[in-house]
Amino acid sequence: MPPGTLEASRMKLRTIAFPLVVALALVGCGQKENADSGVVPVVPPDSVASDQGSDAVDPVASSNGAEKEAAADPDPAPDPTPAENPAASASEEKPSGPRITFETSEGSFVLELDPVNAPISTKNFLGYVNDGFYDGTIFHRVIDDFMIQGGGFELIDGKGSQKVTKAPIVNEAMNGLKNDRGTISMARTSDPDSATSQFFINVVDNPGLDPKTEANPTGFSPDGYAVFGRVVEGMEVIDTIRKTETGIKRMMARAPGGDLRESPMTDVPLRNAVIKKASVSSSP
Repeated sequence: MPPGTLEASRMKLRTIAFPLVVALALVGCGQKENADSGVVPVVPPDSVASDQGSDAVDPVASSNGAEKEAAADPDPAPDPTPAENPAASASEEKPSGPRITFETSEGSFVLELDPVNAPISTKNFLGYVNDGFYDGTIFHRVIDDFMIQGGGFELIDGKGSQKVTKAPIVNEAMNGLKNDRGTISMARTSDPDSATSQFFINVVDNPGLDPKTEANPTGFSPDGYAVFGRVVEGMEVIDTIRKTETGIKRMMARAPGGDLRESPMTDVPLRNAVIKKASVSSSP
């Protein structure tokens, strides 16, 4: 590993860390939902205390005004070329799993799910798609050079409001799939088995979100985040969303008991990136 690679990875994750107390305050409806049960990456105890979710990526900032560290990547990754675009060749391949088309305010993209390696996550995601759950939701957490996260908040009177979800599922991160650029994974809290509806799409390779093993010592947890598909068309739309200007917005998050409470959240797009419709476009 080139010198500085591990440190750069840690710095990226520091930019998403928040006080653990916020995550604990967002456990509602019998589910750990930090701003949804979804949060992205869990951070190791010696590295950063997560925020929404235990060191994960929870979208809600603490009410005491805690702020993420401004740690910019000194060597930002260049814009991907067609050869680096995971969707460039995948769109020409015969589908090996269900394909889901997402129509958004920024354009459309297509996901191909992996029911062989991630049967539980795939079934869970398809259930939300078929129920129309994602229609009208937003990408509520965007971090360039990391990931874009959605699937938990809808717009009500112009403000993000956290939706009620189904029961959480078992973490399938040990399925051999990696959090590479263009893959989609289940967001969760620090509890490995807390994922519900929220998901995130990796905009760069994120080995730190994979399970920590001898082969991947950069992983931040023995659990990791479960990859269950990939973008096969429209990666340019994902890259447009990742470049959206973000800031702090007040959102309606669910507190213990299920009540909605207004809370400040960071890394929220200042211009809403809306999922207009998600639908199954093809099956193998």
